[in-house]
This record gives sequence, C-alpha cells and structure tokens, in this order.
Amino acid sequence: MKVLIVDDEKHVREGINLLGEWEQNGITAIYEASSGEEAIRLIQTLRPEIIFSDMKMPKMDGTQLLEWIKENQPTSKTIVVTGYDDYHYMRKAIHFGSSDYLLKPVDPEILNQTLAKVVKEWKKEEEERNSKTTSYQLINEMKPVYRDRKLTQLLNSDNLKEELYEEFGFSRSQTYLIALVRINRKAIEAFQGDRDLTYFTLLNVINEILQEKECGIAFRYLANKGEIVIVFWNQFTQIEELLGRIYKAILNVINVSCHIAVGIEINKRNKLMNSYQHAKQVLLNSNVLDSMETKVYRQDILHTPELKNLYAYSSEIELAVQASEIRAFEDLIKRISKDYTEGHYLAWSQLLLLENEYLNISNHWFKHFDIAVKVSNHIEYRVDPFFNQYGTFELEAYIERTLREVSIFLKRVKRKTVQKGNNVIHEIEKYLQANFDRDVKLQEISDLFYISREYISRKFKQEFNVNISDYVIKIRMERAKSLLRNSKLKIYEIANMVGYQDDKYFRKVFKKVEGVTPNEYRELHITQK
Repeated sequence: MKVLIVDDEKHVREGINLLGEWEQNGITAIYEASSGEEAIRLIQTLRPEIIFSDMKMPKMDGTQLLEWIKENQPTSKTIVVTGYDDYHYMRKAIHFGSSDYLLKPVDPEILNQTLAKVVKEWKKEEEERNSKTTSYQLINEMKPVYRDRKLTQLLNSDNLKEELYEEFGFSRSQTYLIALVRINRKAIEAFQGDRDLTYFTLLNVINEILQEKECGIAFRYLANKGEIVIVFWNQFTQIEELLGRIYKAILNVINVSCHIAVGIEINKRNKLMNSYQHAKQVLLNSNVLDSMETKVYRQDILHTPELKNLYAYSSEIELAVQASEIRAFEDLIKRISKDYTEGHYLAWSQLLLLENEYLNISNHWFKHFDIAVKVSNHIEYRVDPFFNQYGTFELEAYIERTLREVSIFLKRVKRKTVQKGNNVIHEIEKYLQANFDRDVKLQEISDLFYISREYISRKFKQEFNVNISDYVIKIRMERAKSLLRNSKLKIYEIANMVGYQDDKYFRKVFKKVEGVTPNEYRELHITQK
C-alpha cells in the first residue's frame, strides 16, 4: 500500500512521516506533495491507497483536492489534517468522502488509530471490489451460451434459481429497466461474419461500462436474432447518459452504429418482459431517417405510427409491369417514397413492412413470368446495408437498389417475351376463337397476357396478315354461315349467337364480308341442297 501526504508546510509532512506506524499497517511507500496541483500529478501516476491532505493551501486548497479525488480516484481513502477546528472544513471533508479529520499538531496516538481504521476500511472495500470484479469476470469467462440461455430464461419466465443470481452478478432491486441493443448485419460483418465473436466482443464492451457503475448486466437474447438485452437495476437517472456511452463505445470499437431503445421501469422481476416489449416497440417506432448523433431512443408513452400498405399500389405496379419500361417504375417509386417519408419520418417498423411487401409483390411477378429468383427473404439483412456508419438510413441508395432489381426483372421478362412471342400470339388466337361471341377489348388481352397493346397488335398482324378486329369478324362470319346452312334459327338468333346484339348491324356486316344478305345466303345453300 502507498500513502501520499499533502501539505504546503514541509515540517508538517515530515512530522506525519515520522509519527506514522507504516509497516504495522502494511504501508510500503510514502510520498509527499507540497500543493494540490502536485498531489494530483502524483495521484494520477501512483494511485495511492491512503491520502493525508491539509485543508488550507495556496491556489488549490484541500476542498478542491478532495473534490477532484472523489471524482477521479474514488477508491483512495482520505484523511484531512488541518490546524483549524472549524466546522466548515469538517463539513466539506465529510461531503467529499473523507474518512476522518485530524487537528494540528497531530497527536501520534490519534494519527495511528485513524491510520489503522482507514487501512482496515480500505481493505474491506477492496475485497468487495475484487468480489464484484470477479463476479463480472465470471460473466465474461463463463460459456456465453450458458449465461445467455439462463438470462433469456429469466427475461421470459423469471424461472432462475436463487443461487444463480449471485453467479451472474445480477443484483436484486426494487426497480428494473430493460434496454435493447440491435446488432445489425454490418456489426457481424465487422468480425468477418463470426456471429459469436461479435456478441462476445460487444458484451465485454457493454458489461465493462455496467460494471464500472455497478448498475446492470447485458446478455445475448436468444429468443430473437440480433439483440442484446441490458437489465438495469441502478442509476436510473443516468440511463440515457450510460447508454450514450455504450453506443459510442460500440461505434469506436467496430465503427458501426447499433441502435439502442429504452423500456419502461418495472417493480418486479417477473415484469421484465413488459419493459422489453416496450423497448422493442420504441425501436420499431424510431425514425430511421433522423441524423441525431447518438441513436438511443426513449419514448415513455408509446405513439405508434399508422403504417402504410404497398399493396395499395398494386394496380399501378401492374400497369408499370405491363409498360415494361423502367421509367414507369421511376415515377411510381418516386411517388411511393414521397408518400412514405412525409415529414422526413420513416419508422423502422414501416421500413420492414415495406421491404416485406415489396418482396411478396416481387415474388408474385417472378412466379407469374416463371422466372427463377435468388433474392434473400431475410428482411432486416436486406435493409441493413443502407444504414450508414452513424446509423442513418440512406433512402436514395435504397431506391437505387430497388430500381436496379426492377430493371433486371424487366430485362428478364423481355427475354422471356421474345422467346415465347410467337407462342403467345397463337395463345391469343385461341383465346379469340373461344370468345368470339363477345366484345373482347385489346386492353383485356393485354391484361391477361401481360403484353403491351402495341406489341399484340403488331405481332398479330405480322403472324396472321390481319388485325385483331377483322380476325374476330372473320371467325363470326364463318360461324354464322355454318348456322345459316345447318339450322332453322332466325336471323336475330344467329346474330346474338355470334356476338351481335343488333341484328340489323349483323346483316350489314355479313353483306359487306360475304356480298349477300344472311337470308340470300341461306336460300342459296338450301337451293343447292
């Protein structure tokens, strides 16, 4: 153990040095400082266990030195030595954690009694510190899967044996609070895809800060992928400050932002899940477009946004597919983006829903055109790459990725269309033959076969040397002639059967195509028979 004696009077320092029973109390080194400034330099270098300090010194007095020690070297024990029996100094000494108070001239017996008492206190506190340090070391040295499984079990059911609480360093408290750290794809990539190493490293970073404040424990939540849960049992007024430190520490270690959400305070261990679920919803409500420096989110009263639905754009997406032009999608995606990010707000939950619905709609169209697809269905992994180093979602890059995927899809559709072009035209011919008795619009054919109207008209004319409307008339006239030759149906009945509601119009078309009226045609063929 080391002792530092601080006094601006040399003879006082020498007197304490001579009077102290150092060896008997395990003191192996004694140092002296003549001012508060010098004392701070020695404390920073030597880290003495016991510090004697005068209260009245020039420049930095004893009060200022005690305040600095309390903030920067709180494990040291301080003994105030002064020539003034003044309650003001005593009160200051007590306020800044001084262990005792001695008056000048120092009585040797009182000095050594005080020294023995303070050394005993320091040793007891050091033993407690070592015990807590050992407890936290056990947390980090213990098999991670075992620790995480047990604490996941605690979060879900509070079914943890009493003796395990001490082993995990889990303190009993009247109040608890959950914070949730999201471990994204980029964090795992920082460790070359080694998921276990990622969690091991980040948990060490987090638990080191928690250990310092003796306020909580962090573990890998096995019930959900990509989550570290922190259980706080102390320092509730400093939660956001501590989480800010944790956020920045992770960012410094792996150069990746991991968002953190804070749950509500609860008063029983079996309500930990309530705090977790609150934190989860806070994370889902967080605005991925915000540019705040520290991504720690807290929302004591939840305000869950109303989610928009991409399926509302299904008809417009269908039209864009039929147009088979990327420009149609550029305009559509621009409108969707504007709608979804109104007020520069895009909730994490909305982004996940958007990506999920986008994949479902994409898969529908891939299946429709019989195109093989190799797109990952892991929603969060698809959006994670678009968060920058500081955790802000880069919307423009996300839109560019979407347009690239759509462009590739359209090119594959065009290749399929070219390969099956002639077959499709013959399928259209069969469709017309089966539906000649009703008014089939070109748009109906386009919708059914997912080919543009222009393409259908052009390819049909090339294949059959006639446009679609004339081809339908041809089919109708052939059917009408057959009915006129082989039945006694009235003319208006035949007109209805071949697709004409107005028999006068039917007679007009028939004469134009065949050169005779329906009655003349029938009489001619009856005569021939």
